[in-house]
Order: sequence, then structure tokens, then C-alpha cells
Amino acid sequence: MKIKLLVLLIVISLLTACASQQGPAKAELPAGKAYSEGKEIYFVHTEASDSALAEKLSAMMKSPVLVVPALVEVPDSALANVYAFTNGLAGKGPLGFQSDVFDNPPGTPGYSPLRRLNTVTWVDATKARELKSAADVLAAETAGEVKIEQPGVVINMPFIVWDGGKR
Repeated sequence: MKIKLLVLLIVISLLTACASQQGPAKAELPAGKAYSEGKEIYFVHTEASDSALAEKLSAMMKSPVLVVPALVEVPDSALANVYAFTNGLAGKGPLGFQSDVFDNPPGTPGYSPLRRLNTVTWVDATKARELKSAADVLAAETAGEVKIEQPGVVINMPFIVWDGGKR
């Protein structure tokens, strides 16, 4: 009887140990670093509505970004903004300049992983400075320092680490 009980306890221990090690499947994705509300954040690119941009992001991150043309049909009310710089300070942004700037981080009204691409161009690139919030970008536009264009591209860019949270 004691041997049966001992064997049963060993089997239960082994099953418990195996179950706790398996857990949910995990995947590794390369994260991009950017800014939101003046703080560093990390995010991933998973899909883009534009094939040329998806190819560029795939090469940059060494991870496939899927082309989903239907993303441009998402209602405007379901989109947040990402600002990507076309000139100015050299950096690790997708166009070779400063890191992207996001509005509406998780936990704020208007958060969405689906981002409307806004390209930001310094009127005088020699006067470029690092901008770290959407408010900074919009203030620079109001001051005539930058021009913002929307090329009609939507990118799925969920945050993975942000001020006060992570996935």
C-alpha cells in the first residue's frame, strides 16, 4: 500500500512539474523602439496595408510584415497615429531618421494598435531636433518647422512595453 501511495505521489509530482513548464506557447518578435508622450516604448510591426512599406519593414526588422490591403478600409475612428520622420536627425526610424512617435498609448482614450502613418518632414533639416511626443510633433507643425503628410497607409503596431505596462 505504501509503495502504491509513493508511486502515485511521484506520478502526480511529475505531471504537475510538466504542466507548469509547458504553459502557453511563446514567440519571439523583433521590437522597435519609439516614443509616446515623451517616454520610450517598444512595439512590433505585424501587418501593413502597403506592400512597399511591408517589404521595407520586413527587411529592417528581419521578420515578415504581412501585406493586408484591407487595413486601409478600417474606419478612421478605429485608428491612432504614428509619426515617421523623412529627414532630420539620423536614427533607427524606418526611414533612417529619428525613432517614430506614437499618440494614444495603451490605457488612454483612442488607443489602437492600428496606426495611420504620418510622414514628418523638417522644413529645414539642419534645425531638426528630437521630438518625443505627438504634442511636440503637432507643435512643430503649427510653428511651421515640419510638414506632416498622410500617405494613406495603415500599419498594425501593437505596443509591447510602455510607461506603466507591458504584455
